[in-house]
Amino acid sequence: MNSLKAAVIVFPGSNCDKDAYFALKTNGFKVQYVWHDFSKMLDYDLIFIPGGFSYGDYLRVGVLARFSPVMNSVEKYVLKKRGLIIGVCNGFQILTEAGLLPGALTVNTSHRFICKDIDLKIVNNKTPFTNSINKKIIRLPIAHKYGRFFSLKKDIAEDQIVLKYVENPNGSFEDIAGIVNKDMNVFGLMPHPERACTQILKNEDGNYIFRSIRRYLTSEQFVRN
Repeated sequence: MNSLKAAVIVFPGSNCDKDAYFALKTNGFKVQYVWHDFSKMLDYDLIFIPGGFSYGDYLRVGVLARFSPVMNSVEKYVLKKRGLIIGVCNGFQILTEAGLLPGALTVNTSHRFICKDIDLKIVNNKTPFTNSINKKIIRLPIAHKYGRFFSLKKDIAEDQIVLKYVENPNGSFEDIAGIVNKDMNVFGLMPHPERACTQILKNEDGNYIFRSIRRYLTSEQFVRN
């Protein structure tokens, strides 16, 4: 597989779609934007659901986006195991609202918007999203007010926890910053890897995640349905 295809889903209110496009392009993906009203089967190796304020975050963060036509396509894509899905920040919130990941994202304990770079502990480097990370700690930016992850302990297995905050900024359950589903083909995280992919920003740690995805999708381990 030489040319990996990636889709960046764009909702009204998305504002990290161009960052995602740049990061994926930088890491060798052929990238297309897919608008929220797209309802056909998604024919991509990777789907990226970016951050922002989908539908203005009215009612509850991510809840309106969850009912958009494209999310029906995303759910079918997951069930058929056609490739990988990554949801960042608002994308993570949408994935939990859709039931594609366990738990929920709620308001930070400070009730304030937090925007800063933060250290993250790699808890599981055996997933398709982390297989190229040989460091114990990476540093990525966060930018959210509703980033506090909550889940009942029984609803999330130990190997589903991928990233933890070294210093918990928002009160997340067990310091969790990123998780995968049981099949490990859906990854949600609050930190922004797409904002840490170039030396211009003095941080390229986000590339570890995109290289891991590429490594998995080009390996014999991945069989597309």
